[in-house]
Amino acid sequence: MSNSNALLVALRQINRAIDLQSKKLEKDTGQTTPQLMLLKALEKDGRAKPSVLAKSVHLSHATVTSIVDRLEKSAMVTREKNVDDRRSVEIVLTEKGRECIQNAPEMLQEDFLLSLSKLEPWEQNLLISSVQRIAVMMDASQLESAPLLEVGEI
Repeated sequence: MSNSNALLVALRQINRAIDLQSKKLEKDTGQTTPQLMLLKALEKDGRAKPSVLAKSVHLSHATVTSIVDRLEKSAMVTREKNVDDRRSVEIVLTEKGRECIQNAPEMLQEDFLLSLSKLEPWEQNLLISSVQRIAVMMDASQLESAPLLEVGEI
């Protein structure tokens, strides 16, 4: 197999693994990976401003608003006025949302990050620079993306 074909096969395998895991998470929890990421970001304090959530999951405010809309429809979160500043809204994790997080299987990136952390620093840097180079070659380096493994529409 040529180097270019080997690289394309590896990229396709990665894409397929992400797709399968995303579908499994959605089947098991009823939530997409980005929705689960937002729920997990809320888990510690139970509430946060949308702008804080956007920064914590590395997504735009508009994308977070869209995800919160869906989470609110499924009663995973609610929007509440901030007690100190009535002009400000906070996203609040509901008991249903907390149960969803507790019952959710591990996300693919959690296993991946554990494996990555076991590599020597030079190996980590080599992988990072190689994958960043691939992103540039695919004209994908400027696309909005979160540190989560998900395919399809966020």
